[in-house]
Amino acid sequence: MISKQLAPDYKRIMMNRFMMILLLGIVSVTTTIAQEKENKAKTDSAFFQPKYLPDITLVGRYTKADIHFLPEIVGTNINAGKKNALIMMDNVQGNVVTNTMRQVMAKVPGIQIWESDPSGIQIGIAARGLSPNRSWEFNLRQNGYDISSDPFGYPEAYYTPQLNSVQRVQVLRGAASLQYGPQFGGMVNFIMKDGSEINKPFQYESQQTAGSFGLFNSYNAIGGENGKTHYYAFWDHRRGDGFRENSGFKVNTAFGSFSWNINKKLKVGLEITHFDYLSQQPGGLTDAQFAQDAYKSLRQRNWFQVKWNMAALNIDYAISDKSRFNVKTFAMTGDRNSIGFMQTPNIADTINASTLRYNNRRVDIDQYRNFGIEARYITDYQIGKMRNTLSAGIRYFRGNTDRFQNGRGDTGADFNLNISDPFPTDLSFITNNTAFFAENMFRIGDKLLIIPGVRVENIQNEANGRVGLSGNTELKINNQNRTRRFVLPGVGAEYHIGQTEIYANYSQAYRPVLFSDLTGNPTTDVIDQNLKDAKGYNIDLGYRGRIKEYLFFDVSGYLLQYNNRVGLIAQQRLDGSFYNLRTNVGNSRSRGVEALVEFNAFKAWGVKPVFGSLNFFASLAFINAQYDNLRVITRQGNTLVESNLKNKRVENAPERIYRTGVTYSRKQLTVTAQYSYVSEAYSDANNTVTPTANGVNGLIPSYDLVDISGTYKFTEKFFVKGGINNLLGEKYFTRRAGGYPGPGLMAAEPRNFFMTVGIKL
Repeated sequence: MISKQLAPDYKRIMMNRFMMILLLGIVSVTTTIAQEKENKAKTDSAFFQPKYLPDITLVGRYTKADIHFLPEIVGTNINAGKKNALIMMDNVQGNVVTNTMRQVMAKVPGIQIWESDPSGIQIGIAARGLSPNRSWEFNLRQNGYDISSDPFGYPEAYYTPQLNSVQRVQVLRGAASLQYGPQFGGMVNFIMKDGSEINKPFQYESQQTAGSFGLFNSYNAIGGENGKTHYYAFWDHRRGDGFRENSGFKVNTAFGSFSWNINKKLKVGLEITHFDYLSQQPGGLTDAQFAQDAYKSLRQRNWFQVKWNMAALNIDYAISDKSRFNVKTFAMTGDRNSIGFMQTPNIADTINASTLRYNNRRVDIDQYRNFGIEARYITDYQIGKMRNTLSAGIRYFRGNTDRFQNGRGDTGADFNLNISDPFPTDLSFITNNTAFFAENMFRIGDKLLIIPGVRVENIQNEANGRVGLSGNTELKINNQNRTRRFVLPGVGAEYHIGQTEIYANYSQAYRPVLFSDLTGNPTTDVIDQNLKDAKGYNIDLGYRGRIKEYLFFDVSGYLLQYNNRVGLIAQQRLDGSFYNLRTNVGNSRSRGVEALVEFNAFKAWGVKPVFGSLNFFASLAFINAQYDNLRVITRQGNTLVESNLKNKRVENAPERIYRTGVTYSRKQLTVTAQYSYVSEAYSDANNTVTPTANGVNGLIPSYDLVDISGTYKFTEKFFVKGGINNLLGEKYFTRRAGGYPGPGLMAAEPRNFFMTVGIKL
C-alpha cells in the first residue's frame, strides 16, 4: 500500500496537469471574451465607462452566489488589503447539517480539513501547513466574540455553531492577527441569524433531515421583527449511530437573540447559546486493522461529553455619520469530560483474568470559565482632500481553566465520571490579556489604499497545582507566572483596476505558550524559564476581482514564517541522570499559491437566462511547508544524540489541495457536483513513511472524493435538499491521533446520503 503511494502515480500527475490546464483555460477564454465584448462596446455610441466606487461594496441579502469578498469596511472592522472570503450559507450546496466543511469551505482555497467526527461538531480546519487540531491555529468567533476554550492558553474549539443557524461565515487569513489576536492561520467568524432578515412579527422555520447511519436532525426556529426590535431563537437536535461501530452521538444546540434599535443611533443586542453533546469514541486503528475493516472499532467503553454555555451583550452606537462605536461583552462556561481506555489500538481492551472485569478506565475533566470585553471605534476623517478611516480598539480577557486528569474510573462500559481515588493531576490555569490595536486606511487618489496597523499585547499566564501523587505526597509543578508584552506591526495595500484589485499585506502573528507547555512532571521534565511565545509573520500578494458578470477570481502567493516552536529535547544532568527540557526548538516556513476561479459559462457565452445558469469553479492550493531549523536531541542508552530536521516537511501539511466543481441552476432547481483531492502528508516531523505498529505515526495517503448535492424549491416557503457524499466510496483517513480521540489512525466517512425537508411559515 505504501509503495503504491510513493510510486509515480499516473492519475495524480494527470490530475495536476488537468487542474492547471483548466485554470489557464478558464482565464484565457474569459479574458478573450471580455476583450471582444469591450471592443464591441467601444464601437457603440451608447457605450460608457463605469467608475468603480471603492468606498461602497454591498453584498445582497438575496444573492444567489455562495462566495464573495468581504467589503472593505464591515461595522468597525477594516478588511481592505487582507485575503478574505465571505460565505453565504443559504447558498451553500452540501450537507451543512453535519457541518461538512469540505463543502462549506470548497471555494476558500487551501483549507485542510480533518474528517473523522461523524457528528460534525468538532471541526478541524487549517491552512498553509498549520495543524487542523480542533482548528486551534484559527481564531474562531461567533458574532465577533471568542468561542474556543481559551485563545491564549488552550485554543481548541469544542463548539461549532449549527450551520443551519448561520447566515454567513467570514474568513480572514493571517493578516487578521492585528485586529483579532493570537493566530497564524487567521480568523473565522460565524455570523448567526438574528431575525433582521424577517419583515413580519412572527416566522416559523423547520428543517428535518435524515441520512445514512441513523442520522436524524431536527432544526426548529422562530424569529421576527416588531417595530424597533428583532428576535431569533432555535433549537436543534441531532443524533446518529455514526459510520463506525461505537460512534453514536446526541447533540443539542439552543440559541436566542434579541436586538433593540433604541433610537437612530443606539442599538443593543443580547444573545445566549447552549450546546451539549455526548458521543461514543470508537478509538483509532492500526494500518493493518484499517486495511482489514476501516470502520470497525476496538473500543466500546470510550465516551466524550461537552457542555457549553455562552452569553454576549452587544452595543452599537453611531456617534455621527462618520464615526461608530461598538462594545461586546461576553462570557462562557464550558465543561469537557471524557472516560475511556486510552491505550494504542494494538493493545486490546480485554477482561482482566485476575479480576474477571475490564481494566479501569481513565477519567479527564476540564472546566472553562471565561470573560471578555472588546470595544472598537471607527471614524472617517480628512487630510486635505484625502478621506481616511481609522479603526481602533481595546480588549480585556480573563480565562480560568481547572484541569483534572488521569482519574481512576470504573470498569464499566456506560458514560459516567465516577472515580475511586482523587485525581492525580489537579491543575489550575489563569490567563489575563489586555490588548490595543489600531489600523488606518489611507485613500491615496481613487485607486490606492495603504493600511498600516499595530497591535500591542500584554499576556499573563499562571499555572499551579499538581501533576501526580506518590502515595500521599503531591508532585507539585513549579508555579508558573509569566508576563509578556510585545508589539505586532503590519501593513496592507490595495490598488484598484476597474472591478479588480491587487492586494498585499505583511503582518506579524504569534502563538502564546500553551498551558500544556507550562506543566510537566517535576521528576522527569523541566520547563525552560526563558520559554518564548511562538512568533512570526504572514505575507500575502494577490490579484482578485470580477470580470463582467461571469468571472470571479482570487489568485495569491503567501509566505508564513513560524518561529520559536515549542518542543521537548532530552538533557543530561551532571550526575548522569536524564530529563526532558521543554523549550523553543526551531522554526518552520510555509510558501505557496492559493487560487480560486469561478466561471459562469452561460453568461459568458450569451446563453439566454431561460436555459438557467452553469457555473464552474476551481479552488487550488500549492503548499511547501518545511522546517528551516528544528533541533532534536534524543536519548540512546546513556548518551544523547543531537540532530536537526531542517528541510523536513511539516507534519499534517499536504502539498496540494484541489476542490473543483460545477453547479447547474434553472428556476427552482440547483445541482452541484464537487471533486476534492488532497495529497499525501506526514503525521510527524521525522517524516515517518512506514507506519508504526500502533498506527500513531506514518504516511497519510492522498485521497480524492466526489460529492453531489441539490436543492429544489417548490415555493419560497418550501424546499427539499439532498445529496450523496463520497459518491465513489473512497476508503481514506485524514489524520493519525496521538491521544484523543484515538490514539491511532482515524477513518473518514464512507459513502453516505442525506435528505432535508424545509419549510418557513
